Amino acid sequence: MITVSNVSLTFGGQKLFSGADLRFLPGNCYGIIGANGAGKSTFLRILSGELEPTTGTVTIPPEERMSTLKQNQFQFDAYPVLDTVIMGNQRLYDVMKEKEALYAKEDFSEEDGVKASELEGEFAEMDGWNAESDAAALLTGLGIPVEMHYLPMSELSGGEKFKVLLAQALFGHPDILLLDEPTNNLDNRSVAWLENFLMDFPGTLIVVSHDRWFLNNICTHIVDIDYNQVRMYVGNYDFWYESSKMMQSLMADQKKRREDKIRDLKAFIQRFSANKSKAKQATSRRKLLDELTLEQMPASSRRYPWVAFTPDREAGKDILTVDGISLNVDGVQLLKDVSFVTTRGEKIAIVGNEQAATALFRILNEEIRPDSGAFKWGVTISTSYFPHDNTRFFEGCDLTMMEWFAQYSPDQTETYMRQFLGRMLFSGDDVYKPVAVLSGGEKVRVMLSRMMLSGANFLMLDQPTNHLDLESITAVNNALISFPGNVLFTCHDHQFISTVATRILEIHDDGTMSDYYCTYEDYLARKDAE
Repeated sequence: MITVSNVSLTFGGQKLFSGADLRFLPGNCYGIIGANGAGKSTFLRILSGELEPTTGTVTIPPEERMSTLKQNQFQFDAYPVLDTVIMGNQRLYDVMKEKEALYAKEDFSEEDGVKASELEGEFAEMDGWNAESDAAALLTGLGIPVEMHYLPMSELSGGEKFKVLLAQALFGHPDILLLDEPTNNLDNRSVAWLENFLMDFPGTLIVVSHDRWFLNNICTHIVDIDYNQVRMYVGNYDFWYESSKMMQSLMADQKKRREDKIRDLKAFIQRFSANKSKAKQATSRRKLLDELTLEQMPASSRRYPWVAFTPDREAGKDILTVDGISLNVDGVQLLKDVSFVTTRGEKIAIVGNEQAATALFRILNEEIRPDSGAFKWGVTISTSYFPHDNTRFFEGCDLTMMEWFAQYSPDQTETYMRQFLGRMLFSGDDVYKPVAVLSGGEKVRVMLSRMMLSGANFLMLDQPTNHLDLESITAVNNALISFPGNVLFTCHDHQFISTVATRILEIHDDGTMSDYYCTYEDYLARKDAE
């Protein structure tokens, strides 16, 4: 259990939130949401004790053990994978090592025997005899094979290290579990395993995530950081989202009525302020007007970009034919005899080997050539490509955002470009920022702007939701659902795939491909059955 009392945080002169009074109870899962910069990860750091709040207290019973998902992937490079997981329960790991050191002594004394006996008792109480098997089960569930369990962490890739650190956080039955973006770097199968694990977690679980499907499946409560406040609501993300829309609609109605009242009051004052018989009444109205003007409606930090893809022309009968494409990179067979035909209006999700999917996108965009095979676009098809790595568009570029955007804009007037960028949440002097210093999310939004200007009727998107907040993900999601043309895409967001895809292409580790003419949910059901 965690009790938060009157917690506030001012960072760099800016108030992130204030007056937070919350209780986090065992058996519940709390999803923390908020716009980028609202303070989600910062609030998690306050709960973990890593960061002191400006005011207020966070109280945790001393007997309860807290576990957090570490963010430094190099912290444990000197340790074996299995040891790194067991270090999730630091006391258990220390007892293990102290025991090993005692038993390795050549001059094992009677005093050492007493100490060893005490350690053995503590070790058994912490279920130490099952520690290695429990750690191995977590690693396997997250997709780290047994042959990697005894390797040093330094030999693992960044994605593999992340999975080990996640297993570390889950290890040893903690009472309180804090997870910041736990689905990052996880494939869909690992995410499903994590969902099942967390749904059975008996302690207090607090999660920051941009994955709507994940939040819907595991959360019993949503903690929303908005209006510089931290508020808790019962229900999962979708329940919060629908409730929030209703509340915003109600607030808009109230604001309109208030604006109507203000207009009536102003008219009354103007009309009667010079009338001596009405002067007293006019004065009271003015006081009421002052109160209404000063009492501001809170401005939400929620900002949804405007995303819409409109093709310049309708596609004909022939869309895309891929025939026997193969590609070997550095001795690895990424694609092997890949063939498929796309029909009009299909929205195809590519799942499985992500490196192979990116290679296929680059081939279709004519950035690289396959070793064998070919592809052919229909004569009416125009394409636009969102790459997984957009570095080449920004690195070393000395253009401002406005200048960068002008390269793709059909209308070169500043008014048009400002309006377009404004709808993508770039306003004021933002448009004069150098594109080289944009954040990951900002770069994604300008890349999406570039795509919207293309007028293409076939969109290729390789992980478009990376770096985006929930509001931007929702906007892109809805835009692709509404898009009348063809879409070929990859994505880690379960809900995104489920609501957009009408067909699934799975690329296997050996480079071969399986074709599923079904929804994503049907595909997962078939894979589970297999």
